[in-house]
Amino acid sequence: MDHTELVLREELCRAAQLLYQRGYVVGHDGNLSLRLGEDRILITPSGVSKGRLEPDMLVVCDLEGRVRSGERYPSSETAMHLLVYKERPDAGAVVHAHPPMATAFAIRRTPLREPYLTETVSGLGEVPVAPFAMPSTQEVPESIRPFAAHHSAVLLANHGALAWGRDLWEAFDRMETVEQTAKIYAWVQLLGGGVELTREQTQGLLALSGRYERLAGRREPGKED
Repeated sequence: MDHTELVLREELCRAAQLLYQRGYVVGHDGNLSLRLGEDRILITPSGVSKGRLEPDMLVVCDLEGRVRSGERYPSSETAMHLLVYKERPDAGAVVHAHPPMATAFAIRRTPLREPYLTETVSGLGEVPVAPFAMPSTQEVPESIRPFAAHHSAVLLANHGALAWGRDLWEAFDRMETVEQTAKIYAWVQLLGGGVELTREQTQGLLALSGRYERLAGRREPGKED
């Protein structure tokens, strides 16, 4: 195992522990993965609390789900992760959790659709609801297939939420945003509804988010955007 993989294992465990600390997973809930090069992924094992995960517990699989290294069984939802990687070549990590409010929306089959929040519009977009699929079966990846190409996250009916990103922390941040958005939308509904951003405002936010993305951490000394 090279140094880069060791660092990634530690980061994946850190993200898993944060999910546990935030109450997004309990018991053996949830699973996380990230890409290792072009043809492998690193994924959490089955049957282990995310609050007690250690780097040597993680499993390396190829893109067909075959175990390449590791002493444990990979997550029972590995096929769901692989579907995202195949449909989204730009995806570098996938996070599945059961955050309480987002899962409540998933149980109600209510998507996070209305453009209420600037941060949700610019950083996440609409979060649809995939139809119910029996956990740990091929039904799950098939249920999210229609949404993977054009979304950053999806609610899994009566199950939880799934988010992906270019790297682990973008995927993690999107999961946080899904839960925060669900909480705020629930309050908006209790208050009798909200005022949506206009089409022009949402387009402006999307344009700004593209500019901020280009600038964030990428500015070269002495060079203006």
